[in-house]
Amino acid sequence: MLKKFINKPEDVVNEMIEGYLVAHKDVVRKLDSSRVLVRKEAPIEGKVGIVTGGGSGHKPAFIGYIGENLLDAVAVGDIFASPSAKQIYDAIKAVDSGRGVLCVLGNYSGDVMNFDMAVEMARDEGIKVEQVIINDDVGSAPRENRENRRGVAGEVIVWKAVGAKAAKGASLEEVKEIAQRVNDNTRSMGVAHSPCAVPSKMYGGEPTFTLGEMEMEIGVGHHGEPGVKRMPIKTADEVTKMLVEPVLEDLPFRKGDRVSVLINGLGSTSLLEMYIIYRKLYQILKGREITIAISFIGEFFTSLEMGGFSITLTRLDKELESLLKSPAKSPLFHYC
Repeated sequence: MLKKFINKPEDVVNEMIEGYLVAHKDVVRKLDSSRVLVRKEAPIEGKVGIVTGGGSGHKPAFIGYIGENLLDAVAVGDIFASPSAKQIYDAIKAVDSGRGVLCVLGNYSGDVMNFDMAVEMARDEGIKVEQVIINDDVGSAPRENRENRRGVAGEVIVWKAVGAKAAKGASLEEVKEIAQRVNDNTRSMGVAHSPCAVPSKMYGGEPTFTLGEMEMEIGVGHHGEPGVKRMPIKTADEVTKMLVEPVLEDLPFRKGDRVSVLINGLGSTSLLEMYIIYRKLYQILKGREITIAISFIGEFFTSLEMGGFSITLTRLDKELESLLKSPAKSPLFHYC
């Protein structure tokens, strides 16, 4: 059993939300009718609303990105579980100013099903709603079956870009196009050397998967889904190369590209390790004459206490680079 500081397992999500709200009440509010967190100012006149949602256990995702030039509302699911269609529908209604709402979600069956239902419910009421499904995880399906890939840390890059675009007063169609453009140009790959545990007992839970003491798994998902290969643990340089080469070849990224880089810790990987990884990634990209225009290094989309990290690359054009470099501020994410 992996130990945790919790009270009752069934109360962890609601108690987390209660703490988050009192800590950040100047930014975020909760709907009375649903487990949905909303930007305090929403709906914002003249702006397309941005909605996402998913399971808890990924902090700072998802609720940590509600804020200025980022998300407007998040439907909060249980640990690693989709929010309901009713929650998502309530989130859409709460942020609609008349300009429409864009839903951005990861490619997980429960999320896709419930977002589809919520979008139809909102459209039946005359709300303009579009959605984009993120599928950046190279390790979860081959390129010819890209529509089956999971959405992982690439979602953060999409939220950043669409939040900035919506804040400029862009139309729903324009904001959706940015989301799709970022997704089409984003690829990710992850690795883990130790599991996480869903809270299931008074002081902890059982590991979501098992690895040998000196094993790692390449391509593992954010919920502990199986990867593409299990092997003895390697050095930071070796692992970085094993992750980035499939990412580079998949799009493919080419000489002369400008990219954003996101090194994402999965819950218990230190910044010390992540900067060692970034060092090697920089060397690899420089060797291919690919320029890093912007970098994000830290914990952006975790999996409770999983030990591991992912690498996300996004090929940029002038507009995407400008949007990603725009200021953004939320309780758990600042970019100036």
